[in-house]
Amino acid sequence: MNGRQLEMKKRFLAAALLPALLVTTTACGSSSGGKQEKNAQGLDKVTLTLNWYPYGEHAPFYLGKKKDIFAKHGIDLTIQAGQGSQKTVQATAAGQTDFGWADTPALLSAVGQGMDVKSVGVFLQTTPSSVQFFSDRNIAAPADLKGRTIASTAGDALSKTFPAFLKANGLAAGDVTLQNTDPAGKMAAVMSGKTDALLGFATDQGPTMQEKAGKQVSYLKFAEHGLNFYSNGLIASTDTVKNKQDLVKRMVTASSEAWTAAEADPAGAVEAMAGASQQLPSAKVLTDQFNATLQLLHTDATKGMAPGVNDEADWQKTITVFADAGVISKAEPPASYWDASFAPKG
Repeated sequence: MNGRQLEMKKRFLAAALLPALLVTTTACGSSSGGKQEKNAQGLDKVTLTLNWYPYGEHAPFYLGKKKDIFAKHGIDLTIQAGQGSQKTVQATAAGQTDFGWADTPALLSAVGQGMDVKSVGVFLQTTPSSVQFFSDRNIAAPADLKGRTIASTAGDALSKTFPAFLKANGLAAGDVTLQNTDPAGKMAAVMSGKTDALLGFATDQGPTMQEKAGKQVSYLKFAEHGLNFYSNGLIASTDTVKNKQDLVKRMVTASSEAWTAAEADPAGAVEAMAGASQQLPSAKVLTDQFNATLQLLHTDATKGMAPGVNDEADWQKTITVFADAGVISKAEPPASYWDASFAPKG
């Protein structure tokens, strides 16, 4: 078994075990309406489940732990890996984790299905959604995708919004071929030449592919070609939002401060991730991922504001995009998905 096969086996085993771990984990007082469990120092024990295995985008949370930003706000934070935004949203709604870090489309879909979960602040307000490919593929504009084969994961938000991206750029869904694969297999499909490109986050797969293959990766970013919407942010169960308002307020404030600190010290933020996961990318990839993430923190409406401050009109645009794409069957008002009362100051 070579190194790449061993890594994939580890990822598969971790993914298989995660749902059971989430179910059996006592989520430190999550969503039960009871008192929050405390550590020996009297800090509230809080779990945050990520959208995936730790990668550069998550650096601010690790820096916040290292610099005691969360501790300053009375929080003893435990960060745990996720298995995709959809499962993170489900775990949060079910009270198996105190907070989640998940993609807004997954949240919209979950609320539409009746899950009791809400956003308490989107931090990545420009989508990292993109078509990713090696630069030698001679793809410079969306029109160059015609006739190409692209790796995607059926049913996820990227595959559902891709037709809207094509339409915004004068293409039809039939102009490209989507090859269905699991999330972990998309990079392998591109690197092996089985597909011309993949649908993914510019903050995730691209830098990893570039390092592994030793070839330059280029992007067609949705946001730069007519289609922007909200991406990752903090979520909590509606029970937690209702019954633990002080905790939610402190968590949002601490997260905003951690992102501000990481923006000021990217190198320190990346260093804080050391040992976060056996699957952790190299320091160079983490740096590239985080630098790309820093470009996503604001829209025109929130420039100059603290990370995590949202604009209602931006929420409405995002809801409309996913209603039009069929991710949600009915477009509810922003307040159905987002509680604005916890927004950080500044």
